[in-house]
Amino acid sequence: METTDMKGMTPPRHSDMMIKVCGNRDAANIESVAALTPMLMGFIFYQRSPRNACSLDPELIRNLPEYIRPVAVFVNDDDDTIQDICIRYGFRIVQLHGDEAPEQCRRLRDRGLVVIKAIGVDDDLDWNTLAPYRGCVDMFLFDTRTKARGGSGRKFRWQHLDAYPLDIPYILSGGIGPDDIDRIVAAMRPGMVGIDINSRFESAPGIKDVALLARFIVSLRKFNEDESIAVPFWEKR
Repeated sequence: METTDMKGMTPPRHSDMMIKVCGNRDAANIESVAALTPMLMGFIFYQRSPRNACSLDPELIRNLPEYIRPVAVFVNDDDDTIQDICIRYGFRIVQLHGDEAPEQCRRLRDRGLVVIKAIGVDDDLDWNTLAPYRGCVDMFLFDTRTKARGGSGRKFRWQHLDAYPLDIPYILSGGIGPDDIDRIVAAMRPGMVGIDINSRFESAPGIKDVALLARFIVSLRKFNEDESIAVPFWEKR
């Protein structure tokens, strides 16, 4: 399958970059994180994760402020399980963090869901093997390849993104920490639409250090000042 050269894409603007805070599982902590107005908040529905959100009250998700887009994170679940959880909690965005094939991504997208496909990245990844996901996903999330399926606190070599050849937007993840503002700005490439932060902003698994997170978001918004009120690209279609 042919790929589309990313050089033809418009470089991202700092004001368009989304912030996704993932791995939320505590009701009081979720309310505090939401007050910081990230565009996306992720909730992990994976029993083996220390950030498992399966016991959360659905009304907590349904009653998030309207400026928050909640994201349900799954690992190798079937279509019906994913749809049932999305209906119960009111999710419209899913992140697939397992070995989900393009065909499953397409089916979920055809059901009206926004689909983020997480891809574990290491130096052996051939970007062109991701071409079959074109038309099946709305964006990728590039995370460090580990057996733990995310939340490792480890970075992959971000320079690897220089060779990314596809026209599918992506979110940068993997070990982003409080001191990475300048690195994030330097890592911006055509197609990059946001960042995902998780374990390096925690006091315990699933419990975010709100003060640390607040300082980071305030610092980053010197570069993406409109992120909290922007309309994400998939809602402009």
